[in-house]
Amino acid sequence: MNWLKKLTSTQRADSGLEYTLWRKLPLIAGVGTALPLSGLALAHLLADAEPSAAEARWLQMMDYMVSGMVIFHWSMVGTVAIGCVIVMVMKGPGYVADGYRVSHSDQPRASMETDEEAAGYRLPTDDAVS
Repeated sequence: MNWLKKLTSTQRADSGLEYTLWRKLPLIAGVGTALPLSGLALAHLLADAEPSAAEARWLQMMDYMVSGMVIFHWSMVGTVAIGCVIVMVMKGPGYVADGYRVSHSDQPRASMETDEEAAGYRLPTDDAVS
């Protein structure tokens, strides 16, 4: 079943910022993850072997803050990726799906439309579905 048919009269738009961003997203995600984690690793390496209660609390707070930063960064990268995909799809070739002629009228009908009348408004299909 061919759900979407390309329109022959349309053409693709030129690529823009979305392709540049799309190609850089793995690098952005990797750097945005590695930098906070390397800072956290450095904080743990510089901490005492037997930290006091306050220092242990501070290190645990840093663990939570860095994990929150990384998760927030991933969600922003995912949001930008979704935006890039949407723009790429919209700049692509045009498609048509299920054309349906509508009976235009200035006034509503007095009775419901019959199935035969409704079938008259449907566009003919290229492939017959049994």
